[in-house]
Amino acid sequence: MKISQLLQTFCFSAVACVASYSNAAPTPTPTPTAATAPTVIPAMPELAAKSYVLMDAASGNILVEHNGDERLPPASLTKLMTAYIATVEMKRGQIAEQDLVTVSEKAWRTGGSRMFIDVGKQVSVDDLLHGIIIQSGNDASVALAEHIAGSEEAFSSMMNTAATRLHLDNTHFMNATGLPSEEHYSSAHDMAKLARAIIYEDPEHYAIYAQKEFLWNGIKQPNRNLLLWRDKTVDGLKTGHTDEAGYCLVASAVRDDMRLISVVFGTTSEAARAAETQKLLTYGFRFFETKTFYKKGVELADSKVWKGQEDKVKVGLADDLTLTLPRGQLQKMAATMVLDESVVAPVKKGDRLGVVEVRLGNEVLHTADLVALQDVEEGGFFSRIIDSIRMFFYSLFN
Repeated sequence: MKISQLLQTFCFSAVACVASYSNAAPTPTPTPTAATAPTVIPAMPELAAKSYVLMDAASGNILVEHNGDERLPPASLTKLMTAYIATVEMKRGQIAEQDLVTVSEKAWRTGGSRMFIDVGKQVSVDDLLHGIIIQSGNDASVALAEHIAGSEEAFSSMMNTAATRLHLDNTHFMNATGLPSEEHYSSAHDMAKLARAIIYEDPEHYAIYAQKEFLWNGIKQPNRNLLLWRDKTVDGLKTGHTDEAGYCLVASAVRDDMRLISVVFGTTSEAARAAETQKLLTYGFRFFETKTFYKKGVELADSKVWKGQEDKVKVGLADDLTLTLPRGQLQKMAATMVLDESVVAPVKKGDRLGVVEVRLGNEVLHTADLVALQDVEEGGFFSRIIDSIRMFFYSLFN
């Protein structure tokens, strides 16, 4: 659920980490006073952009958006996917940072922003990756795409496969550079999701996005993300510009352990995309906060198991339970655990065994599945018979 939708019903507060079973008495909601009244969240100032999104990176919640799912030309924001696939292929062992790539004539001739690699020369994968991220080199993008997939066309197919896996529902790629093409498009929301994957799946290579300049072929070129110089909390990601797309920027910043991702499409200048992005980030950090209440894989409770070799199974969460909330409203929410009463062996690790409900009064604002953290094998014949009898009487009296 989008934060903006939650705010329409109530100005959110947050979980007091209290675990109880489903028959626990509800905690009464105190009557608001001047001291406890919810903080008023002002409307986001209107931005001079065709489309924009502000996302909390940890939870993936959208805090602010305008035309966030509109399909627009992404220009060089495309290279986020080009670089992402390269790092994925490195982790899979398909390519290595020190692999040498022979620069084709097609890569050398590709127009637009350039790293200035020379035809026929060999360049390492690592240098090409820096040239793509920092210098926004179209030549470097084509060279690396050809090295990974044999051709830019085949690489585009890999890009679209990755887009499907990441649920980028309003994205389709025709090339590795972002040069204009009728069927080449993305959205602010999709670019935020892609940025989130880049940040969390490969932190080591994400550090490249914070580098302010790169020297290649005797030419030192600056990173076009102006916020890297203006705001020390900003550590990425990528700019884009074509006449068709306007000036675009995907940025991320961290303050007080909270990371935000902002995306703007279709501003009018380099200065404008930086200024509008700064407005988004300032608004998000000023009025929201993020909290992780429970970490994935941590034991939260024991659940009764019938007909098993063990009579209990440890339960927890498959993913972190993280929420983004209006700042200062953490104390009014409560979390309860509702455990399934008829868990019968065998139980496999990851099986759903209940739910955590995050409530504000009687209203459920968020739910997360409780899962088994271990296997429990089926018990012997006689123990299963005894438990069958016990289950009969348990169900009869409960």
